[in-house]
Amino acid sequence: MRKFNIRKVLDGLTAGSSSASQQQQQQQHPAGNREPEIQETLQSEHFQLCKTVRHGFPYQPSALAFDPVQKILAVGTQTGALRLFGRPGVECYCQHDSGAAVIQLQFLINEGALVSALADDTLHLWNLRQKRPAILHSLKFCRERVTFCHLPFQSKWLYVGTERGNIHIVNVESFTLSGYVIMWNKAIELSSKSHPGPVVHISDNPMDEGKLLIGFESGTVVLWDLKSKKADYRYTYDEAIHSVAWHHEGKQFICSHSDGTLTIWNVRSPAKPIQTITPHGKQLKDGKKPEPCKPILKVEFKTTRSGEPFIILSGGLSYDTVGRRPCLTVMHGKSTAVLEMDYSIVDFLTLCETPYPNDFQEPYAVVVLLEKDLVLIDLAQNGYPIFENPYPLTIHESPVTCCEYFADCPVDLIPALYSVGARQKRQGYSKKEWPINGGNWGLGVQSYPEIIITGHADGSVKFWDASAITLQVLYKLKTSKVFEKSRNKDERPNTDIVDEDPYAIQIISWCPESRMLCIAGVSAHVIIYRFSKQEVITEVIPMLEVRLLYEINDVESPEGEQAPPLPTPVGGSTPQPIPPQSHPSTSSSSSDGLRDNVPCLKVKNSPLKQSPGYQTELVIQLVWVSGEPPQQITSLAVNSSYGLVVFGNCNGIAMVDYLQKAVLLNLGTIELYGSNDPYRREPRSPRKSRQPSGAGLCDISEGTVVPEDRCKSPTSGSSSPHNSDDEQKMNNFIEKVKTKSRKFSKMVASDIAKMSRKLSLPTDLKPDLGTILRLKGAILRMAFLDTTGCLVPPAYESWREHNVPEEKDEKEKLKKRRPVSVSPSSSQEISENQYAVICSEKQAKVISLPTQNCAYKQNITETSFVLRGDIVALSNSICLACFCANGHIMTFSLPSLRPLLDVYYLPLTNMRIARTFCFTNNGQALYLVSPTEIQRLTYSQETCENLQEMLGELFTPLETPEAPNRGFFKGLFGGGAQSLDREELFGESSSGKASRSLAQHIPGPGGIEGVKGAASGVVGELARARLALDERGQKLGDLEERTAAMLSSADSFSKHAHEMMLKYKDKKWYQF
Repeated sequence: MRKFNIRKVLDGLTAGSSSASQQQQQQQHPAGNREPEIQETLQSEHFQLCKTVRHGFPYQPSALAFDPVQKILAVGTQTGALRLFGRPGVECYCQHDSGAAVIQLQFLINEGALVSALADDTLHLWNLRQKRPAILHSLKFCRERVTFCHLPFQSKWLYVGTERGNIHIVNVESFTLSGYVIMWNKAIELSSKSHPGPVVHISDNPMDEGKLLIGFESGTVVLWDLKSKKADYRYTYDEAIHSVAWHHEGKQFICSHSDGTLTIWNVRSPAKPIQTITPHGKQLKDGKKPEPCKPILKVEFKTTRSGEPFIILSGGLSYDTVGRRPCLTVMHGKSTAVLEMDYSIVDFLTLCETPYPNDFQEPYAVVVLLEKDLVLIDLAQNGYPIFENPYPLTIHESPVTCCEYFADCPVDLIPALYSVGARQKRQGYSKKEWPINGGNWGLGVQSYPEIIITGHADGSVKFWDASAITLQVLYKLKTSKVFEKSRNKDERPNTDIVDEDPYAIQIISWCPESRMLCIAGVSAHVIIYRFSKQEVITEVIPMLEVRLLYEINDVESPEGEQAPPLPTPVGGSTPQPIPPQSHPSTSSSSSDGLRDNVPCLKVKNSPLKQSPGYQTELVIQLVWVSGEPPQQITSLAVNSSYGLVVFGNCNGIAMVDYLQKAVLLNLGTIELYGSNDPYRREPRSPRKSRQPSGAGLCDISEGTVVPEDRCKSPTSGSSSPHNSDDEQKMNNFIEKVKTKSRKFSKMVASDIAKMSRKLSLPTDLKPDLGTILRLKGAILRMAFLDTTGCLVPPAYESWREHNVPEEKDEKEKLKKRRPVSVSPSSSQEISENQYAVICSEKQAKVISLPTQNCAYKQNITETSFVLRGDIVALSNSICLACFCANGHIMTFSLPSLRPLLDVYYLPLTNMRIARTFCFTNNGQALYLVSPTEIQRLTYSQETCENLQEMLGELFTPLETPEAPNRGFFKGLFGGGAQSLDREELFGESSSGKASRSLAQHIPGPGGIEGVKGAASGVVGELARARLALDERGQKLGDLEERTAAMLSSADSFSKHAHEMMLKYKDKKWYQF
């Protein structure tokens, strides 16, 4: 037989996996078994691993910023991530290498750059002019902690406040410190004996760039004159300050305090505030001070030309509002609107028409960053409705418990799902378009449809359109609708198989061609759904109950036989056909009071209205047997061609005809193995059989490892499933229940179950089992290949609308048209080979059929175990893709199992990754990287090469809006915005050099590509010189305009004076 040499295997192997040479030795070709040679086209150069995009809500957000010209939103997180949002479909994810929390973000407005301040006291300058943003410069503060940053509009000097109360100034172009420093002891009163606390606010006067407003935590605010290097005014208040905001005219500012008050100050009246407001405080009689409230964490003061200003604030609720949700308060004139939020508010920003702080702001929306959501409020409409969010930020609406990924689906699927999902949309949204609309879409190179399905803890299933590296929700299905809801906690007798989330989805099986959907839930229930575009009312929900559990064999073993008695499987379904009522069980408890024949959930007995979309075809539930709860379902498959669904757990396997609503096959595991059963099976105590709850499936808290059987390697645990204490308790329980009446009831139950099973079993499906194939570790995936090595897809029946009444002739045609099996049946002459591909946690085998010889074998890993294995199509061929717990992603050719790719990617840090990782066709894969985000990646070389074209552009060259017109009199007599030559003030020539030990400059990996878009060196200098000339020319132009205005005014005055002189020159005094 031809041996395959392993060549061109990609780099990236680490000690955690076997080397290529070892894998070659492990590959076995049994002697004397010559297989026909199959030409394989996939080579190692077809594979390359890289991340593509990240979808979902930024996990643990901590900072927010907005560019009002580019219309781009930035969100920073506690893990150092940076997410940028433009128009729907334009998103970008970046990561700070340190992983420190982002405390503040500042856009260089309309410059295509962003400054991030981190909790490790570093500042980073990001270049957003490239598709994958990169850091140009970093600055690490060594002796002081950074607390607040402020970058004035159209300035290159960044003010940085620190915990010590000092303010340093950074040049954003070179990312170096200026020698100009504002020391805290110079800013406060000399008579003050205490430290003012960290800097919590910095902003320049909108009308005078030379005046800087500095807020200290203790309650002191200082107006600092940058030119004279001294404080003009100091404002003191008894309560700590959280934020400060200017009125656009620069004559007033507002502060928010820790006692829930707002103070409004006149710039020239530092003695006391002109107004003190407690927005949520109860006004007491006799003019007493209102009761203190919770801190107002942030306030914004925005003006309009045509009406009252807006004061917008977060926090400040009274302390007696226990359990009230977090609120955003909008004060406009005499009206106050309190907008309740679902989660706590992290930050908010008011979106305004102008980027200039010295003009009327004209606010039109407020973007509110919540702990687990992003909300945009329309300020222009009555009632302040929210905008409909077009971003895919609701992945975590209920925690994700499983997901599946389908690439290259039928083209009519996405429009069909979208049409039924469009009817589910909420009403009452703002009628305006989403205002965050910056950037441009990438080129759609991928033309095939992709769908992601997510299963959730509340029993919901969501379908997402994932085509062309975007994500959009299509349709949501609530599987819990078929069950009765317990109205209070006392009415939960049947759901106690799990502690909470009894409807959580564990497994999803979907046939895209027929649109049949099957889900398995945590309460040992299976629901089959059929897709329909018609609304129907189901009078009785079709239901089956299946008994699938081991019981103790009470037949005494012969004397001298030392082997422990084997348990007897009790399998079978309730013998009645489609039940007329929800629970056809004859009894809910056995003779000794133990629960028996009862499902975990109660199906509704009332008629169920089913909207267009997925509609319930059949509900299958495993029932309690003699006080023993059913075990959770571990595997599931649906076949639309034959109308079958098959599922199994640790106790056995059952096959159901969902068209006839009947159980066809019900086998216990011992019957599958027969005498070859290698495992010692012992009964379990009902008290010890509680399953991991739905919360375990959806670990929202990081770092927790859930003991889930599906993801656990069988070699990682001990050989016995129970420890000695469990065994002792079990034995005690067994002795307790072994009574004569118990024996009698068991024998009857066992006989009835066996009879019902035999009656429902067709003759050709009787358990006549052939060869048992064993692999190391649990079996993860199986597939079949034809004689040419191509994948044999499961037989399916194309989708058709089944709720439309059909004519008799059509029905007859459908009855006659039965699907033909793809694989040859036993009656046909088998002249060609087929192959079965089996992947386990440790190895993969290719079995030749019908000889059942092992044609190829590959030991995937020795020290770890495979978490996910999929047989996928790529470049007109197929391969086996595996993800191991040690972080390696591997691909193998089929059928020869040659290693093609082995790259260390991601170690298994929690069970969420193991539960959600999945591969699909065309080199695509995904997993849940956090409880709120999906990370997509590709292992295809072609997709990696095209990725740059597919990504969207964040930066678009736009003209900066014109500065506000100051008017003739303001230009003539002053009073307009006063400009400041910051270069002269903060430059090295006047302020000197900063201390080298204060901060360390770190060049970024983004190269020397300048913020202005210059390529390098001389071009950058020319661009800066040109910009400086433009600015200087603009200032000269302004001066020329003012001079011309004064000259025109003087001419006009002279002309009027001359006319007056001529008019009255010849008149006598009495003629006036």
